[in-house]
Amino acid sequence: MSKSKITGSFVATVTPFDGQGEIDFGAWRTLIDHQHRHGTRAILFMGSTGEPSLLSPEEKKRVVVETAKMRPEGIAFFYGCTGPSTQQVIENVRFAAANGADGAIIAPPPYICASESDIEQFYLEVADAVDLPLGIYNNPPRVKTDLHWDQLLRLFRHPNIVIHKESTARVGQVAQLLAAAPDVAVMCCDSPNLGLVVPTMALGGHGTANMGGNLAPAEMAAISTPWSGEGEAATFREQYLALLPLMHFNYSAINPVAVKSLMRACGLPVGALRKPLRELDAGAVAAGVEIIRDLGLDAKYGYVLR
Repeated sequence: MSKSKITGSFVATVTPFDGQGEIDFGAWRTLIDHQHRHGTRAILFMGSTGEPSLLSPEEKKRVVVETAKMRPEGIAFFYGCTGPSTQQVIENVRFAAANGADGAIIAPPPYICASESDIEQFYLEVADAVDLPLGIYNNPPRVKTDLHWDQLLRLFRHPNIVIHKESTARVGQVAQLLAAAPDVAVMCCDSPNLGLVVPTMALGGHGTANMGGNLAPAEMAAISTPWSGEGEAATFREQYLALLPLMHFNYSAINPVAVKSLMRACGLPVGALRKPLRELDAGAVAAGVEIIRDLGLDAKYGYVLR
């Protein structure tokens, strides 16, 4: 498979639920259109922001089948296919491929805390077994395993691996990856606490894999545009500094508690979180609403603040 590099804003969407707690696919069409109209280049379904561990296996399959039918031109749909074992991940990716996915994102199986060498082999076995573009995710806070750049660069040689998202706080790691000029799109988490967005884009990064685009899609698209000159750098600085309060708010609670609570307060059709997750308290949500108002996002996007 030849690599096709995705650049720009890769937004991890929330999973919307209706009043009965079922997945609301009609609402998802609205959320997808919101992303498409404002510069998002790719959407990740069932990433950490999508509450995947709270979805049943049958629901996960239905997410792939139903949302793949909604894909507009010019935007790629990737699906979180992480699972408890190598074989289950392979089956998840194959199902996504058979039902219209443009790609899959995989992370190490959670909870088992496997060694780095085991996880390197895991990624290779999955990539060998499937025929779909893959993104890999180095996210030690969620899964403990933390791959070194030597391991990542070896993985990048595989033709099926096309995206890498880094969620450590190591600028040096990102620099080593970009210095190798890989065919893989190197992206980072948009957490301001990790602090990777500025150095990643300044060093030649290809975009961000973010949740901020759920609320500020055009702004995150500007932040995530690769730099080719002073124009992109200046736009980046302006948008990044302005958006810092919202990015800090989004990471004020475990993903996706803050972002989904605030989306609901903005009138977006996302529904509630699934238990045991609970929405932020009213005071915290009010602080988020004030950020939206201060940034003018309510007027720009037609949010009806609650």
